[in-house]
Amino acid sequence: MKRKWHIQKRILLTLSGLTCALLLVVALAFNLSVRGYIRSRVSAQLATVSRDVSEQRRDNAGNPKAGRPFDEHTDRITGTQGNVLILNEDGALLSILHGSETVGRELASFFHDQGQMEDISYKVVGTDSGSYAVSAVSDPVKEGQYLLAYVDVTSLLALTGRINLVLLIVIISAILLSLFLSRRFSHSLAEPVQGLSDFAAEIGSGNLATREMHFRDVEFESLAESMNRMASELQEAKQRQETFFQNVSHELRTPLTSIRGNAEGIVYDIMEPKQAAKVILSESDKLGGMVEDILYLSRMGKGRAEGAAEAVDLRDALSLCVSELDTEVKKKGLSFQYDFDEVPVLLPIREQDAERLFGNLISNAVRYARKEIRLSCHRGVDAVTVSVADDGPGIAEEDLPHIFERFYKGKDGKHGIGLAIAEAVVRTCGGILRARNENGALFEAVFPAEEVQKGADR
Repeated sequence: MKRKWHIQKRILLTLSGLTCALLLVVALAFNLSVRGYIRSRVSAQLATVSRDVSEQRRDNAGNPKAGRPFDEHTDRITGTQGNVLILNEDGALLSILHGSETVGRELASFFHDQGQMEDISYKVVGTDSGSYAVSAVSDPVKEGQYLLAYVDVTSLLALTGRINLVLLIVIISAILLSLFLSRRFSHSLAEPVQGLSDFAAEIGSGNLATREMHFRDVEFESLAESMNRMASELQEAKQRQETFFQNVSHELRTPLTSIRGNAEGIVYDIMEPKQAAKVILSESDKLGGMVEDILYLSRMGKGRAEGAAEAVDLRDALSLCVSELDTEVKKKGLSFQYDFDEVPVLLPIREQDAERLFGNLISNAVRYARKEIRLSCHRGVDAVTVSVADDGPGIAEEDLPHIFERFYKGKDGKHGIGLAIAEAVVRTCGGILRARNENGALFEAVFPAEEVQKGADR
């Protein structure tokens, strides 16, 4: 199992480590660049001095009277001067062609201690007087002798050291500053995260009260708003659930009480058995239908519909639901007006769902209609629209916002499940069910074009 880190410590170590690594890389690159540049300049200067001195000695050997002067070859950038010694093969000093006698003796002593002389392209030698870059080539005039060219690089190395000291101070200051800033930055992240985490823990424990939380970062502010919105929705869902169970218990208690009362009447011979049995059967049917509706609504809410959807002609589904209510329609003396497309209007839906949807809408219209019910079914360019309208008193304004809520009963309603089932079916099909008053109550189901096209392709 991986070790867990606090976000504040993780950010602190990450930013500090990154800052330190970057500054160390910069310092290393600077040192390599400066030292490489110094070496290239001094090496070129030493090579030039050695070459010119060798040519001068050859010229002087051929013409002793020529007497060419020594050229120091001062570097215009570093300001260093070239000097030359003559050493024998054991490193002993033979002659100082140019330069300080003290430095010459110190360098000769160094190479004498080293033993046998040899050609040297570039080397830095430290003496009591300072640091010197040297190169050695064989004397072109006399065998067994070496021309040792040297340049004083003490000031250059001291400058590099001072710059490194400044860099070290800058690195330490930058690390301390990064520690301070990363600590503040990590704290600014860890504090809202901890606050939101505590808020989430309270929501998980059942405390769904919203919090007033404000952050400087847009993302944290958005997350806090989302969590408050979630808490509000959970609170509403909890209240709906409590209301649901209260309504269920009430709606189930009424037929059960009637069944129990009639059964006791039969047992104690205080009711006519046949009449009491009819009441028991009627209430049992009502109770069974209610339980079936509740179970059906629960399955719809969890998306566990049984059976496959198939292309159903919505005109036929509407007509079938009307025929099933024929007895009640004739009893109330109602008439139906049809406004259907002449061509089939297909939708991928389970037949059971279509019957539940239109059966509930039409039975609701039959309950409130005075004389007439209007059914329409049309396929448009973007959607299919099915409407069921009656010429009754309409829906009370205070009931409209709640008409599709479970167990919400308007005036003369039954148990408040039918319209909730209808809305769940339409929503499962990707559509929307609306209700409004238009010379009575009008319910309109709209299914989007992509769902309709699925039915047309079947």
